[in-house]
Amino acid sequence: MVNVMSTAEHHKILFEPIAIGPKTLRNRFYNVPHGTAYGTLRPGTWAAYRAVRAEGGWAAVSTEFSSVGPSSDEWPLHSSDFWDEEDACRHRLMVDSVHDHGALASIELHHGGAQALRRLSREPALSASGLSSEVPPPSYPPETPKTMTLDDIERVQRSFVNAAVRARDVGYDIVDVLAGYGYLFAQFLSPFHNHRTDRYGGSLENRARFWLETLSQVRGAVGADCAVATRLSIETQGPWGHSIDDSVALVRMGDPLVDLWDLNFGSSLDWETDISPSRLFPEGRNLERIGRVRRATEKPVVGVSRLTSPDLMAQAVRSGLIDIVGSARQSIADPFFPTKVQEGRTEDIRECMGINYCISSLDRGNLACAQNATAGEEFRRGWHPERFEPLTNPEVNVLVVGAGPAGMEAAIGLARRGAEMVHLVDATEHLGGHLRPVAGLSGMREWTRFIDHRQIQIDKLPNLQFIPSTRLDATDVRNYGASHVVVATGARWLRTGATPGTHAPLAGLVEDADWVYTPEQLIVEDQRPAEGSHITVYDTEGYYMGAGLAQLLADEGYEVAVVTPHVQVAAEADMTLESPTIRAALHRSGVVVHRNISLTATHRRRVVGLGEFDEPFSLETDALVLVTMRAPVDKLYQELISDREALADSEIQAVHCVGDALSPRAMAEAMFDGHRLAREFESPDPAIAHAYKREPLRLTLQGYRQR
Repeated sequence: MVNVMSTAEHHKILFEPIAIGPKTLRNRFYNVPHGTAYGTLRPGTWAAYRAVRAEGGWAAVSTEFSSVGPSSDEWPLHSSDFWDEEDACRHRLMVDSVHDHGALASIELHHGGAQALRRLSREPALSASGLSSEVPPPSYPPETPKTMTLDDIERVQRSFVNAAVRARDVGYDIVDVLAGYGYLFAQFLSPFHNHRTDRYGGSLENRARFWLETLSQVRGAVGADCAVATRLSIETQGPWGHSIDDSVALVRMGDPLVDLWDLNFGSSLDWETDISPSRLFPEGRNLERIGRVRRATEKPVVGVSRLTSPDLMAQAVRSGLIDIVGSARQSIADPFFPTKVQEGRTEDIRECMGINYCISSLDRGNLACAQNATAGEEFRRGWHPERFEPLTNPEVNVLVVGAGPAGMEAAIGLARRGAEMVHLVDATEHLGGHLRPVAGLSGMREWTRFIDHRQIQIDKLPNLQFIPSTRLDATDVRNYGASHVVVATGARWLRTGATPGTHAPLAGLVEDADWVYTPEQLIVEDQRPAEGSHITVYDTEGYYMGAGLAQLLADEGYEVAVVTPHVQVAAEADMTLESPTIRAALHRSGVVVHRNISLTATHRRRVVGLGEFDEPFSLETDALVLVTMRAPVDKLYQELISDREALADSEIQAVHCVGDALSPRAMAEAMFDGHRLAREFESPDPAIAHAYKREPLRLTLQGYRQR
């Protein structure tokens, strides 16, 4: 007879404590190193962000990469520098905040080697071999790095040891030496980078010597006060890394020196291998490969593989593929993931959608999440992912028109704050707005997790009612009986061909031309050109829609060309780590690409434009799909606010506009807009965001020292 475990029983293994050297994790959830763009420059924001993860049940909470000295200055990237006592002061705030919630604090010590930016320190890049085939990413200085001398090696080792001791004194429980992602130690490990002929080059054992010596010195410096871990990228694509077989050998070499193996994949040159977008790769895709390395050690292993399902997590631990679940993105989407699993509230988990908005926003200077509006706002705005301040006056009846991301988020927030009644009304049958048809594009099924989570929350809130298939005009709204109205009616793609760069329609384009299509016509109304047509997709958006429609049409058998003013198709998707695979898929499907082309005019069966250097461009086509610019669908809002007397007669106290109806933008930002309105609903003017806390560095440090 098969013993079928209940869900709670199945997850219990995730809450078994585990020893890592002198420390003990209270459960198997490890918030692994990941960037925030806060670090030591915004210590209050940084500490509050990490603290909420500790409060949510993660047994260990780590910093992002923490550079050990000026030769690894990473400005303006999001390193949490750890050079001196000034930095230690800022780190202590983070450590204390994590400890306040019973979690262990971990620091990832880092040196970028040839990939360090050094824009402030202006020191020369350090490399295993200065004349190696190192090819830095485009944002990196185009220079040949310096080959490290033995003195350089000893100097860097001392900086790691000094940082480790400083970390111990600050209160860190785990010191994690970064040997992955193509940074300094990984450069020494790689035969592509390392062409040395001394004892630090040649065989794998020699190439590992620098890393192993540093681990040994760190181990000796912190003694039994800290657990020692090392983050190792166990496989990379291309010629610059090492294989899994090499990783197995490396783990055996380093096993006596560490208490925990922190395993991931890839390098900074193939980051998507590790931080896999859901559009391209399934959850848990790396688990089996981690398991191969896991068998080479008796020490605990924490592994990452975009894990969002507690069932798969428990299975991975039970089967011995990993000992500890490593997570960055899921902890961003839902800091209280462990607590919800432990309490049997898995239906309340905000599952990471894997769209990597966190990555693109991080590189722009402020971490944000498409599922969790509070990520990064814990200190700045005082928001908590699981708590809302009750309304001072809950006797309000709110009508939210439009059940897309902004409307759903506003309605749920207001209901959680205790509004007497919230009606969420939509003209269509389902929740989700534009997101529902978008999720039907290739690889985007997991985007529906946004809708699924909010559907569950709406069903749980007795003071929130979803009313589908109901289209309201201004008269309907005024007669509805609501005290407050939130308009979240979204946006539409223009048929004019106007772009953010031109703001002018394409010459010769008749807006109702039967050969011109918008994304809504294709994915909402299911319209199509005649079978066998040649279709041109004009994509100035450069993210998911243009490439997604091109792939959809190519899969349906059309001959497809993409014209874009960007230097490449899906240029914005470079920021989310999706574009190389997207472009490869389009190439395999026979999609023809015309880059650096701006269309200027259309004729029946032909589009014309200009190239990068104003060279003429012309292309014959049967149909044109315009993915250029979105306009707010704000007619309802404008009609309502234009007649103040009618609003007063209807006893409507306020009308607000949120999301794409206010300003078309990324889904995460539209959702944030609805969330912010709910949080600030009772402010004097909710249309204007509250001022958030800023952190002048000197005042922050002075304030901390006075604690």
